[in-house]
Amino acid sequence: MAWSNMLSYFSFPNFHRIFQGRVRSAEMGTHTIKSHGTKVARDHMLDWLILLLLVLIEVILFVIHPFYRFVGKDMMTDLKYPLKENTVPAWSVPMYAVLLPVAIFLLFYTRRKDVYDLHHSILGLLFSVLITAVITDAIKNAVGRPRPDFFWRCFPDGNELYNRWGNAVCHGRESDIREGHKSFPSGHTSWSFAGLGFLSIYLSGKIKAFDQKGHVAKLCIVFFPLLIASLVGISRVDDYGHHWQDVFAGGLLGLVVAAFCYAQLFPPPYNDEGWGPYEYFRALEESRSNTNSGESVNELDVQPISLAVVSQQVRKHGNQFAALEDLESGRR
Repeated sequence: MAWSNMLSYFSFPNFHRIFQGRVRSAEMGTHTIKSHGTKVARDHMLDWLILLLLVLIEVILFVIHPFYRFVGKDMMTDLKYPLKENTVPAWSVPMYAVLLPVAIFLLFYTRRKDVYDLHHSILGLLFSVLITAVITDAIKNAVGRPRPDFFWRCFPDGNELYNRWGNAVCHGRESDIREGHKSFPSGHTSWSFAGLGFLSIYLSGKIKAFDQKGHVAKLCIVFFPLLIASLVGISRVDDYGHHWQDVFAGGLLGLVVAAFCYAQLFPPPYNDEGWGPYEYFRALEESRSNTNSGESVNELDVQPISLAVVSQQVRKHGNQFAALEDLESGRR
């Protein structure tokens, strides 16, 4: 009879419940675009709407005229650098500062299948770049600092003209003059450090660069995006498009914003859980809680089934379980 009860315990309904619990335990760390993408996007709908608002603000700031600061004849001495083409074209900045990091995020997703990591890395990157862009252009328009090549933007033919207050009366192209008053801070540099700086912090968490194991080679991977951003900033000085102070301020601005945006979504890279976003670990904890609750319910379900089997055996064999019935009724 013991073998009969054991077989009833491992009957198909009970085994099916146990198997389902184990499958949930195995899959609770996997969050794909198909399984959780809709939920993640819905939970962060407001964030994406704010991103669209930032895009609108950035377009407005780019279109409006900056403050035309007073530029006297004696100031032109430091603003007569030649007007050159950009070594790093403006159209290429979103390519390496946004699309390149997104491509790397996708590579990590193909390996780990974690939609939380993919979504939060892209969201954090876009916030980093757009917040930096809005702050940069707002300061540009408010300060109106002339670029090092302002003289040739203002007087393309070299003929200087000043009004009675000594302010330059420019007769160059309006677009060149307007851009000539947008020196501080450097937009190329701030965008570069916002995007590549975010990527650098992201990589430091993914490869566990600060795991206290002394693998200094990991720092080469961490510093490489920052090196690219620094070279972009240096090119802006070499092209006489910015003063060195503009580049320094732009780099600092982009890196600080990137660090804040990363910290909003991910643990610090030196943390034991620095390789994943906060929301991933919350989802993992919820999955474990649900799994434990499901296993408790399954154990409770097994008890009535086992008692039902015993009752059926009693009715079938009668006297064989008489001793058990006497024990339960208190006759022994």
